[in-house]
Amino acid sequence: MGYMIGVDVGGTFTDFSLYDKTGKTLVHYKNSSTPEDPSKAIVSGIVHLLKHYSIKPEQVSYLAHGTTVATNALIEKKGARIGLITTKGFKDLMEIGWQKRPSLYDLLKEKPKSLIPPGLKCEVEERIFFDGTIDIRLNEEDVREAVRHLKNKDVQAIAVCTLFSFINPVHEKRIKEIIIEEFPNAYITLSSELVPEFREYSRMSTSVLNSYLGPVMKNYINKFEKSIEDTGINVAPYVTQSNGSVISIAETINSPIKTAVSGPSAGVIGASYIAEQCNISKIITFDMGGTSIDVSLIEDGKAQISNERLIEGYPARIPMIDIITLGAGGGSIGRIDVGGALKVGPESAGANPGPACYMRGGERPTVTDANVLLGKLNPKRILGGRMEIDRHLAETAIDEHICRHSTLNLQEAAAGIISVVNSNMIRAIRVVSVERGYDPREFTLMAFGGAGPLHACEVAQKMGIHSVLIPPSPGTLCSLGLLMADTKFDFSRSNVMTAEVENIKSVRNIFNQMIEEGNAMLDKENIAVKDRSFSCTIECRYEKQNFEIPIEVDPNMSVEALNEMIQKFHHQHNKLYGYFNENIRLQLVNYRVGAVGFIEKPNMVKQPINAEALPPKPIEVREVFFEGNEGYQPTNIYQRLEIEPGCIISGPAIIEEMDSTTIIPPKWVANVDEFNNIKVNYQGVKIHEK
Repeated sequence: MGYMIGVDVGGTFTDFSLYDKTGKTLVHYKNSSTPEDPSKAIVSGIVHLLKHYSIKPEQVSYLAHGTTVATNALIEKKGARIGLITTKGFKDLMEIGWQKRPSLYDLLKEKPKSLIPPGLKCEVEERIFFDGTIDIRLNEEDVREAVRHLKNKDVQAIAVCTLFSFINPVHEKRIKEIIIEEFPNAYITLSSELVPEFREYSRMSTSVLNSYLGPVMKNYINKFEKSIEDTGINVAPYVTQSNGSVISIAETINSPIKTAVSGPSAGVIGASYIAEQCNISKIITFDMGGTSIDVSLIEDGKAQISNERLIEGYPARIPMIDIITLGAGGGSIGRIDVGGALKVGPESAGANPGPACYMRGGERPTVTDANVLLGKLNPKRILGGRMEIDRHLAETAIDEHICRHSTLNLQEAAAGIISVVNSNMIRAIRVVSVERGYDPREFTLMAFGGAGPLHACEVAQKMGIHSVLIPPSPGTLCSLGLLMADTKFDFSRSNVMTAEVENIKSVRNIFNQMIEEGNAMLDKENIAVKDRSFSCTIECRYEKQNFEIPIEVDPNMSVEALNEMIQKFHHQHNKLYGYFNENIRLQLVNYRVGAVGFIEKPNMVKQPINAEALPPKPIEVREVFFEGNEGYQPTNIYQRLEIEPGCIISGPAIIEEMDSTTIIPPKWVANVDEFNNIKVNYQGVKIHEK
């Protein structure tokens, strides 16, 4: 039995969820983040929980951690000093990329900063053809000279990417052996091991990113592991992957690029769990924290998965939950630009100094300061009273940096900051919905993160979304998601062939090989055979197309399964592009297997519904400014812990809790369900209805 702990590190706060497996109780806690060393906030928070609830360290049976170390290293360009070894004639591939500008019409837009310092790209003589046959054998002396050169230049890590190694990795494997002989302390990434897929630029970029992060993540993980041991906890921690699963800490060191969107992905997993409880199949997640907003789409209970995305301008070809992130959070800074326009973000006040009202030295106005000024946030204290704030400092910051540089008064400036940041977040929702062929009006907006419930209803109303769901303890849903995640390993292969009966045997062999690899990795994680599941996908395209569409298939491919896959492809192609053509042959390009190991999860207990429940007595009545209404309105303020299931509250109202604040604007009505979720529905004129 024992206790399960989930820890999510954010830019402003580090969140904790603690589940008692015996008593079936769940509690949450927030601690200020320590950006200089994230493990400090983690350890101090864990120690607080153990002490406060009289838990012995050895009683902790599960610990999972969502990390921003990889993300921050990429953003701040603080990765390792790395070198590259590649096929002769291809050392400039990282600069050539896709041979297109980052912005088609902006001739001055700069390409992303190179992660490999000048003089550290090395070529070796070798060549493998597209079918895996060897044209030129590897010149091992070239390799030794390259490794010695990189060692003398003090590199910490080496990325290896040769042509067609995804078909035949023999040369890359030999290069790795030579590196170990000549430079045993180097961190090594082989493209054939990390991403055995075609398209050499994406493969090389992913390998370079992984090597860039390797030593940084290894150093952090070692410190984190030691810190956890010092608390007396003796279970090996898990770390979240970008695909929404968790893996053991040792595996994280081998492939740190897989943690690039670690924290946000945990929130999507938590949202999926809540949506399943509520029998809601279509969800748009709205995770607004201190520094950013993360938006994703869930359909039929499944998060959308992207197999390639740009990270700091470079493609990373690994499975990730399709999350759109914008610099729009509670700490996003408002300013007047040179043209006199009000802008918000992406720069953030972060955890230190934080918003001006936090009294930590921040002087510039943030979204949080605007919400305090408008009465939406408690003007005296937050975090359940643990943290005092100062409304006067928020007024001063907005006045000095916005009002004095524009014609806006204090109320207009604060309302303008909220309006601008809401518009920014609407753009992110449109990217995951409208631009992907989905109608957002068919979805429920699930708001979480410390600031998500503050803005969700106003954003939803502008999008034509009429239903918003606020889970319990929304500010810590990412840490709760860590307790809901399973372990998962993703495998891929590239082999271009047509979707015809004579290729069925080859497809089966590819999937069988990857499933065997998946079983081996799940063995390492000590996952019982009965707790394993495998999902198989083929990325298909019409002949002469350049982009693929993933289609889920049965690994035991048969003629019937092949025909079913072809029909699914036509349907999906029509949904995405508005047409399909059954007369064009299909090509099978990439083959993917997800090997899932199911992990024990908290059992959330239903509460009885009281059909006669009334709203509790307000803790206060506050003057609050709502967009679209003239002036401030008297608004009831409630404590969430005092609201019982079955209760109905009409807006305007504000519901406060330790980790977040929920705004119910006028014309919105909230009710609390048996799992203590707040369901808010728009009751105004639905001008956006079909």
